[in-house]
Amino acid sequence: MMMVHSMSRDMMNRESPDKGLDSGKYVRYTPEQVEALERVYTECPKPSSLRRQQLIRECPILSNIEPKQIKVWFQNRRCREKQRKEAARLQTVNRKLNAMNKLLMEENDRLQKQVSNLVYENGHMKHQLHTASGTTTDNSCESVVVSGQQHQQQNPNPQHQQRDANNPAGLLSIAEEALAEFLSKATGTAVDWVQMIGMKPGPDSIGIVAISRNCSGIAARACGLVSLEPMKVAEILKDRPSWLRDCRSVDTLSVIPAGNGGTIELIYTQMYAPTTLAAARDFWTLRYSTCLEDGSYVVCERSLTSATGGPTGPPSSNFVRAEMKPSGFLIRPCDGGGSILHIVDHVDLDAWSVPEVMRPLYESSKILAQKMTVAALRHVRQIAQETSGEVQYGGGRQPAVLRTFSQRLCRGFNDAVNGFVDDGWSPMGSDGAEDVTVMINLSPGKFGGSQYGNSFLPSFGSGVLCAKASMLLQNVPPAVLVRFLREHRSEWADYGVDAYAAASLRASPFAVPCARAGGFPSNQVILPLAQTVEHEESLEVVRLEGHAYSPEDMGLARDMYLLQLCSGVDENVVGGCAQLVFAPIDESFADDAPLLPSGFRIIPLEQKSTPNGASANRTLDLASALEGSTRQAGEADPNGCNFRSVLTIAFQFTFDNHSRDSVASMARQYVRSIVGSIQRVALAIAPRPGSNISPISVPTSPEALTLVRWISRSYSLHTGADLFGSDSQTSGDTLLHQLWNHSDAILCCSLKTNASPVFTFANQTGLDMLETTLVALQDIMLDKTLDEPGRKALCSEFPKIMQQGYAHLPAGVCASSMGRMVSYEQATVWKVLEDDESNHCLAFMFVNWSFV
Repeated sequence: MMMVHSMSRDMMNRESPDKGLDSGKYVRYTPEQVEALERVYTECPKPSSLRRQQLIRECPILSNIEPKQIKVWFQNRRCREKQRKEAARLQTVNRKLNAMNKLLMEENDRLQKQVSNLVYENGHMKHQLHTASGTTTDNSCESVVVSGQQHQQQNPNPQHQQRDANNPAGLLSIAEEALAEFLSKATGTAVDWVQMIGMKPGPDSIGIVAISRNCSGIAARACGLVSLEPMKVAEILKDRPSWLRDCRSVDTLSVIPAGNGGTIELIYTQMYAPTTLAAARDFWTLRYSTCLEDGSYVVCERSLTSATGGPTGPPSSNFVRAEMKPSGFLIRPCDGGGSILHIVDHVDLDAWSVPEVMRPLYESSKILAQKMTVAALRHVRQIAQETSGEVQYGGGRQPAVLRTFSQRLCRGFNDAVNGFVDDGWSPMGSDGAEDVTVMINLSPGKFGGSQYGNSFLPSFGSGVLCAKASMLLQNVPPAVLVRFLREHRSEWADYGVDAYAAASLRASPFAVPCARAGGFPSNQVILPLAQTVEHEESLEVVRLEGHAYSPEDMGLARDMYLLQLCSGVDENVVGGCAQLVFAPIDESFADDAPLLPSGFRIIPLEQKSTPNGASANRTLDLASALEGSTRQAGEADPNGCNFRSVLTIAFQFTFDNHSRDSVASMARQYVRSIVGSIQRVALAIAPRPGSNISPISVPTSPEALTLVRWISRSYSLHTGADLFGSDSQTSGDTLLHQLWNHSDAILCCSLKTNASPVFTFANQTGLDMLETTLVALQDIMLDKTLDEPGRKALCSEFPKIMQQGYAHLPAGVCASSMGRMVSYEQATVWKVLEDDESNHCLAFMFVNWSFV
């Protein structure tokens, strides 16, 4: 080791042998020898002894070098490479820290100015109160005049003359006013900013995020570091539909060069409504792009109204005109490369035009910060890391393609939720109940922004049908609910309906499914595709493994695939929207594969802390609570928790002319069944202090009795001991109750050679450990439950299990279906044999387990 360190200080073309050689000799390599060694190093940085000897034989110029000296050269070369990478990493971190330090110092200066203003205003107010109390003269009129003059000086709002698009000088005046107001918000004290909880600055953090307090409308502000040049950042952020999922379209109606080298644009923007309970919004704005004297680049934007002057656009049907107050991006070049990015979003969404229960969605600066401000900063950071090669995705697809998939899923879901007439949507007649809305689209060429052609609907493509509904949830954390819907699909989905949706990808039509109790069994395997840098959003492929009960179900017993986008599963994010959107795909889907998205969106309306300090980030047996919950939906919450969210459901199906009414009926029934399932889940998730979840009833089917008998008999046969002790009974019902109430977790796992093993049965304690139900148990795979050491131990003992019949695994850690870690002292695994001595499954018994 000392030799390696000494040579790291030497010249690159000088190496020393290790201790086995003469330590007083140094080897000076010729440039040709170094070049030959570098070529080998590029292919294999750590060659074996045989490879080094082969190198000496094949390369004559290395014939005078001993193998041990070659070994030392590669050791030192790897050391230098490691030192170079570490030095580059430290330089990058140092550059980020310097930029962040500069940012924090500026933020500190801004806060000091804000404190000074508050101190001045406080002193002025005290003086006014003292003056008012010390005189009896009525100077109210004079006070009003003076106060009005002071207010006008502090908040100038001059009335502008009407200006049209043909007057560049007038528009430049509006643009300069918008620029001044924007800069005062981005770096000054024009808005009282309050930092959001959890947004701590650092070299690897998202940045500094703040929201407004006591200002007109709602506003959010963020500043952070990105490793892209200012012009590239501006180009990315101007393309608003690429990063703002709620943006439907941005149309540039006019471009006017400004005299100072800047550009003025008249922009018309349409935004999606996040739910079916409110109308969509649109903006008519002026966007001003220019460079400042210090080299910073600014893109600011504000609405054009009769109050601000300038041309105002005509109203659009299906949209409510919202106002964008001076907002935008300030992009400053950073020493050593990269940029410091300031983002301000300030809007008035006309909250009074929506139902009262929905107004918090349009009055929350926290929601605006998550949906717009933080989303913009995250998108730029994501592209920066993809450009630098820091993010590597599998599956052979480029990051831009995977981002496009995510955008298309969100856009298709938003199109379905909004159902705009200009996209070809029209409502269908109701069946008497107004809980589910059904709309049809007979123009697939218009659907989804013309991303689908007539080839999307193969031989039965008359149109697309969408069934959607919205509901309010009380005291249900959106992240917990979305995570449950993702991980326990069998609790709400119907395999037959999934099969019908997947049939749109095939040339042959598929019969409209009939309602069947319990649907069809399927195992769910989630295959990750991509994940954003901060893991707030993940793109994945879901494989649904189908199994038929009878020969007539063989048409459904096939594997299906879904492209799925999941976001908002972090419970600690304030104001974050949780979403689960998916679309059927082929096993090997192309980059331009058509997508027909369906799914769920949950948006928090308001959130108030519980008076007794109960945490929303609690853990409980969600799935087990579904069967044990007895509280009615309208029952008052004894915990005093009071946070609400709105859930939007939209499912899309294709249809042909003769099956439209049947598909509409099926879609209504399916959405209603999903609403009922979610209501049961919501009752289980909602906090209920002091309530004990009643245990799941013991299954008493003949299959369960037979399985318990096989488990008990196989354990005794292999181990020579009784599973339930010396006082165990032999009757079927008694054995079942003894197994069900056993203190240790007992689970059965399938023995498949062509698929991942999944759990098929568990006793009450096993369900508690996995935090699931008997129905959702089949979605849980063994390799996802055991940790890496547990999987290795099982693989090493598997031959012993198949020969001897059982094996004991050492203490370890596994994971529940909700992601909680579970420790156990020992695990026993044995083969479960049927009556004819054939292998049925594997049984696991986890002894003395507990949540970590």
